[in-house]
Amino acid sequence: MASPEEPSEPRTPRDWTDDHVDRWQPVLPGLDPVVEGAVTRMKKLSVHLRRVREQSLVDFDLERHEFDTLHKLAGRGGSAAPSELAQDLDLAPASVSGRLDALEKRGFVRRTQSTTDRRRVIVELTDSGHETWLGAMDVLGHEEERLLGVLAPEERDLLNGMLRRIMVEAEAGGPAQSWHA
Repeated sequence: MASPEEPSEPRTPRDWTDDHVDRWQPVLPGLDPVVEGAVTRMKKLSVHLRRVREQSLVDFDLERHEFDTLHKLAGRGGSAAPSELAQDLDLAPASVSGRLDALEKRGFVRRTQSTTDRRRVIVELTDSGHETWLGAMDVLGHEEERLLGVLAPEERDLLNGMLRRIMVEAEAGGPAQSWHA
């Protein structure tokens, strides 16, 4: 115990995971509290960000598949062939056609004939589609900035590097699954 003259170290605030680890350590004596704490925090953070994303979709009146399609189209500079979107979305071309019909009705995309090949259709993001996509993206982006804002720039770099090392290992040796969002 620190004497009245000695300053005590500031106490690190506890989070939900600290109580979780405390509860499980007596049950699982071999539990590594650092590993359990890190993994649990990553899972809880992922759930939190998913909830923020889902709420932003509600706020912008977007279904998840609509956002995904707008997102892939924006990622191609706002213009793509339906076949490219089908590939990006890992969907059959007929499924993409249905999505595009609905997005076109909402005024978020437009389809035009290619100027170089009349058989080819180009899908373009409209200003309304771009604004809606960007608005939904901004909500999540602001939350990510808020959360990582508690870290100094060099801490963000360090965290990013450490998570990259973990993901490289996961992608190299983990169970077969899709790693791309």
